[in-house]
Amino acid sequence: MRNRAYVFRVAHDHAHASAATSASGKHLRALGLAFAIGLVFMLAEFIVAAATSSLAVLSDAVHTFTDVIALAMALGAVLLAKRSPPTHTRTFGYYRAEVFAALLNAVLLFVVAGYVIYEAIQRFGDPPDVPGWPVLIIGVAGLSANIVAFLLLRSGAQESINVHGAYLEVLADLVGSVGVLISAIIIITTGWAYADPIIGIAIGVWVLPRAYMLGRRSLRILFQHSPEALDVEEVSRRLEALPGVANVHDLHVWTLTSGMEVASAHVTVRPGVSGDEVLRSAQEVLAHEFEITHATLQVEGPDSAQRCSELSW
Repeated sequence: MRNRAYVFRVAHDHAHASAATSASGKHLRALGLAFAIGLVFMLAEFIVAAATSSLAVLSDAVHTFTDVIALAMALGAVLLAKRSPPTHTRTFGYYRAEVFAALLNAVLLFVVAGYVIYEAIQRFGDPPDVPGWPVLIIGVAGLSANIVAFLLLRSGAQESINVHGAYLEVLADLVGSVGVLISAIIIITTGWAYADPIIGIAIGVWVLPRAYMLGRRSLRILFQHSPEALDVEEVSRRLEALPGVANVHDLHVWTLTSGMEVASAHVTVRPGVSGDEVLRSAQEVLAHEFEITHATLQVEGPDSAQRCSELSW
């Protein structure tokens, strides 16, 4: 049987654009609004932190700064992907920019959390006097701003790793604002100066595992691991169970960016079996059972399959 290669694409070259729109692109307005809110509030927090010497406010201000950077990176990644379509030299365009933005967000979260914990430990020896009322006011304002940004990004965080990274930044800052409020209330009611560094440490410790999970997800995509929710062995079994299929090899499944899973495979068919029929069946299995709508499938006879086994990698 002559070796035949088939490519399955939904809407052909428009598949990339539609997938990107369904993931990060359609949340562009929410990202922009969250960025504007964060930028305005960041300036207010730094002013109050400088005036009151509050570590809780300073840690929240630095978190807000990373929010602004994270949202700027997320916005930039989406715009770059939307305005730089695939070409012959960039066959997948710049969709991976979103994953890089998410990874940088994770690094920023680690750095900020580490700085806050270090600074809080230094202050235990001689905690400064922190006025409670200005801290309370900025805490209330920060909580309000972060709740708005949180609601704007919540739905997009379920669909896009890029938006999820920005969402985690805002969520961390929302928790930071709650910490600032708690610190201010304790200082106002008891005058206990250690409340400020303790809250600062609590915020930093809360952020660390979330930064780790975001970084882990980003690296899985960049290293082209299979999607976490997908059983690749089951994909292989389902394809091999199709009528006329002898075996499936060189099966690869990876994520290009959020909402864009890609697969490639060699499908060996038995002598006399129609390659077109096998291809259509394989397409339906991948699309309907595993939600993989972009797959490159090479349908081949036993002779071609034998040559594949001689490849070095």
